[in-house]
Amino acid sequence: MSRNFISTILLSIVTIPAIAANNSYPLTPITFEKVQLQDAFWLPRLQTQAEVTVPFSLEKTEPAIENLRRCGNFLKGRGGELPFTHRFISSDLYKVMEGAAYILQTRRDPELEQQLDEIIDIIGEAQQEDGYLYVSHICKIPNPGEMGKTPYSFVVHSHELYNMGHMYEGAIAYYRATGKEKWLKIAEKNAQHINRVFFEGDPNYNNGKPVMQAPGHQELELALCKLYVVTGKSLYLEMARKFLDIRGVTYRPSGSGTMSPEYAQQHKPVREQERAVGHAVRAVYLYTGMADVAVLSGDLSYTNALQKIWHNIVDTKMHITGGLGAVHGIEGFGPEYELPNLKTYDETCAAVANVFFNYRMFLLYQDAGYFDVAEVSLFNNSLAGVNLAGNKFFYVNPLETDGKRKFNHGRSGRSPWFDCACCPSNIARLMPQVSGYMYAHTDNDIYLTLYAASTTDIPLADGTVKIRQQTEYPFDGKIALTLTPQKTQTFKLHLRIPTWAGADRFVPGDLYHYIDGQKPKWTLSVNGQTVTTTVTKGFAVIERAWKAGDRVQLDLPMPVRYNGCTEQVEANRNRLAVTRGPLVYCAEEIDNGPSPVQEFYLDKISRQTTVHTISEGILQGIPQVTIAASQINQPVTQTLKLVPYYAWNNRGDDQSMIVWLPRNAQLAQESLATNLTAINQYGRLTASHTWDNDTVKALIDGQIPRSSVDNDIPRWTSWPQRSTPQQITFEFNQPLEVSSVMVYWYDDEPVGGGVRVPAEWSIQRKINGSWQPYDKYITDFYGTSKDTFNMVRPQKVITCEGLKIIIKPQSNMAVGILELQIETQ
Repeated sequence: MSRNFISTILLSIVTIPAIAANNSYPLTPITFEKVQLQDAFWLPRLQTQAEVTVPFSLEKTEPAIENLRRCGNFLKGRGGELPFTHRFISSDLYKVMEGAAYILQTRRDPELEQQLDEIIDIIGEAQQEDGYLYVSHICKIPNPGEMGKTPYSFVVHSHELYNMGHMYEGAIAYYRATGKEKWLKIAEKNAQHINRVFFEGDPNYNNGKPVMQAPGHQELELALCKLYVVTGKSLYLEMARKFLDIRGVTYRPSGSGTMSPEYAQQHKPVREQERAVGHAVRAVYLYTGMADVAVLSGDLSYTNALQKIWHNIVDTKMHITGGLGAVHGIEGFGPEYELPNLKTYDETCAAVANVFFNYRMFLLYQDAGYFDVAEVSLFNNSLAGVNLAGNKFFYVNPLETDGKRKFNHGRSGRSPWFDCACCPSNIARLMPQVSGYMYAHTDNDIYLTLYAASTTDIPLADGTVKIRQQTEYPFDGKIALTLTPQKTQTFKLHLRIPTWAGADRFVPGDLYHYIDGQKPKWTLSVNGQTVTTTVTKGFAVIERAWKAGDRVQLDLPMPVRYNGCTEQVEANRNRLAVTRGPLVYCAEEIDNGPSPVQEFYLDKISRQTTVHTISEGILQGIPQVTIAASQINQPVTQTLKLVPYYAWNNRGDDQSMIVWLPRNAQLAQESLATNLTAINQYGRLTASHTWDNDTVKALIDGQIPRSSVDNDIPRWTSWPQRSTPQQITFEFNQPLEVSSVMVYWYDDEPVGGGVRVPAEWSIQRKINGSWQPYDKYITDFYGTSKDTFNMVRPQKVITCEGLKIIIKPQSNMAVGILELQIETQ
């Protein structure tokens, strides 16, 4: 019987765990600042994080700082320009500051500390005396459709509480790093304000009646738990519990799409929820908060729901990369087994949340199956969210690209930033915490979880134990430990045997399984003597009297493995995925071109695989896998090179990539088809005005610009009409379900021309013969960014007969477009 199956049985009939006397998790993690890394995998990335990602992200969040500064000026009566209206831009800043605070916990940086102090002063001035802190409402510039006319009047989508949750987490991290209380007091002042308004009643809000509505975007709940832990004030834990308990009780939206009751998990009381539904990030933040409240309050009635939801995710709704939220339209969970590859969503934030949730479940149940999910999500989807240089990011994480599709909010590769920058800022705060996932303990137990070359001290009841770990994990499965207790003492050492090493599948759950017939065996020794031990909840356990200098060697073999998927996932039928250790591998065109990698297929599974370490370039030091494969129109067997999924798209954009390889030539042929609307489906295309030297056909000629001033390809412009509104109209040959519209603006300012990106623009859809507004998705913008596709998705995908793009030029300027792409379901 496989370890995975045993673990699944345990999890399905699990008894309520014992909570520590002080209502904390049964396992205590060794926090990241107490772990000294010496490895070649995480340490360089954390250095890049400190030296590149966080400074870069602080620079990119300067508009949020300026908005807060203007808000402070408004409150203080200083005058000046008003802020711009935005719901959640401040949350991106708070997350980046949280990541910066974590860096300060591991290294002194007076310059960074001063920079954060200055921002904290700005935040303090932007807060009202009563504790309220939300720029658009304070400055009376709200967009009623996004945030309501008055404070807390549209909690389902305003992000007022979401912003504050991220502020609390940042303030707590900074307090722990520096001991300075100013930001923490700002956070507490806001939390006490929220308690009055939502649960007691404040005459200045909601006509004095308690709002009694849970956040539309969860985050505040888990942040309140952290605020309780750091301050010891029970009010904050009680608030978190109340927000959980009123969800799906006091308010349930009744619409569809982003206003459906499932979208923000408001369809049922949280204890009655059994399936992962709706927006993935909101959902998994909720589950994380439920775990925290359950443990900190001692009320484990939430855990039955968490068990059922966890199984629903790993058995039916998680990609092999640990990605969650496969459906574009709601950035969330679709029906069971709906796991597309080319058109999947898998937001980076959802992968980060998957790590947070599963790590807490591991601390609660001491079952490695939860950590195995966290590890797969961390090493694959989460790490893919940032490039190796630390300055470009993925929002969306597909498992296949054709090199043409602009999947990443208008780009075919990573982006330097986004209008909705939740993913880069989440990476900025996740990475510094990684070493805190490596060790945990009780009074008499030591748990090794995420393997990495490192040292730390573990405080046990009978004395501290120093551990030195040597390994090249995740590239090699040999882990060597040297233990140095203060004195000879007896305790249990728990070494995680990952699902991928000890079971018949790569990751827990019923979705994926190995099909290559290999049965590698892990081995364990103490002081050179082989040890046979039982595996308990995914851990090999050694109990003995340990003395200084004892050596433990764990060997987890890492052969190349072939994975199949349950037949219920239509997208993966007759396809295979390649893994090695905890890493998912993919094929990129740059290693296997010039043809797209979709031409390759695996009609035979060959164990003649090779693994070699890349010796140069940005991927230097990373193992590359080579396997035998067939290729369309090639008479002899070829070789196919694969790299870890997290490392793809580091060597140029517009490259095809694939994780799930077809098993026959016919399926490979089908994989070559693009998902962009074929030119003959666009139908009749007209423009209100086209300059004689341009052509409206340039909009759909498939030529991708190098920049917004690319004069080497055809274009459409409205020159010489200046300041005149323009329209681009599509009358489709047949009704289409349009899932996104992407516009690449022409702007010849660098060469002194008179065409500029527009002042504003919008879209209409033709439905049943009439033109209707194209209600954009709640986090999308009608962007006017240069040198990229500006993508706008609808709030709900509806069949339409045409599209109309309405463009308002800047004053005394014409407008132009180099390329326009329409994506359909």
